[in-house]
Amino acid sequence: MKVIIIGAGIGGLSAGIALKHLGHEVRIYEQVREVRPVGAALSLWSNGIKCLNYLGLGKQVADLGGLMDNMAYMDGLSGAVMTQFSLDPLVQQVGQRPYPVSRAELQLMLMREFGLEDISLGTKMASLADDGTTVTATFTDGTTDSGDLLIGADGAHSLVRTHVLGFAPERRYVGYVNWNGLVGIDEAIAPKDQWTTFVGEGKRASVMPIAGNRFYFFFDVPLPAGLPNDRDSYKALLRDYFRGWAPPVQRLIDAIDPQTTNRVEIHDIEPFMTWARGRVAILGDSAHNTSPDIGQGACMALEDSVILAIALQTNTLGIEDALVRYQNRRAERAKELVLRARKRCDVTHGKDPEATGRWYEELRTEDGTGIIRGIASNIEGGPLG
Repeated sequence: MKVIIIGAGIGGLSAGIALKHLGHEVRIYEQVREVRPVGAALSLWSNGIKCLNYLGLGKQVADLGGLMDNMAYMDGLSGAVMTQFSLDPLVQQVGQRPYPVSRAELQLMLMREFGLEDISLGTKMASLADDGTTVTATFTDGTTDSGDLLIGADGAHSLVRTHVLGFAPERRYVGYVNWNGLVGIDEAIAPKDQWTTFVGEGKRASVMPIAGNRFYFFFDVPLPAGLPNDRDSYKALLRDYFRGWAPPVQRLIDAIDPQTTNRVEIHDIEPFMTWARGRVAILGDSAHNTSPDIGQGACMALEDSVILAIALQTNTLGIEDALVRYQNRRAERAKELVLRARKRCDVTHGKDPEATGRWYEELRTEDGTGIIRGIASNIEGGPLG
């Protein structure tokens, strides 16, 4: 069977690897000429790591991952510890440690594992047609390719999603801007083995360790959408937004390189339940564009890839039937996680100041049990336990 995948992100590449493992011919098309991931790093929780383990990539992702043994929330203004605890109980409960990783390094690893020779960069899809037997993609340069099925992993602005749904859903601004990047580990900012988040005023400043003696950092600030984006002003803006915050936060701002820092206005899309139409299906951000507030975006894409491959491998009533079975196994879980992330976003970013204040007070009495319970509930609903 020949499979066409549109998009060479985490979802498209992992789906390609899974389908190649089953012996299918797979070709990936990516519109950018040079893959430059949006976002410096991501947190791969245990459900995502288990999917990579299933694909035979456990060692490779472990080599990319930071040793995040502990977790802490700090009062952003005073710098005092609100709660600090080991993540080992989580690891023991779910059977796999999480790994924060560089997004670019993860994507490059997946590209190499899939096979660079089977990825066409700089090739943007303009339209697709499904005649019930063959799916044909037409690209903006006039070329075409045909296969037995087509998978849309073309992200938040997915053209394949528009084909599947029959309309283009609107993206919803969730209310905050995120700055993120990489800096060298500095234990004057936070311990090297800990995910540390400073909170206050509906804002967050956070670091987590990745491989190579680096911290992934992010700053979240509730702001209107559409403000000017001037890279040269990033440090001045962050100093202003976090004025009066604790010395480690100021040290982190001093350490960032604006030229390698990303600024992202965070959006999501109202969940929908239709992921397949005929011989065409969607996965990853095309199917469930979520805010990053529970760290499950990439993990959901990896789950999609595994379940898609299993559905095509184990169901024998035809491609259309297998894609609907894939959709039915994935859509409800993805909807639940998108809505959980949205709810968490509203609490952590001050949409209701009283609710955010209550959360801060709860953190001061938290021993880690409640936070681990919440993280585990996201993980344990995955397809691999």
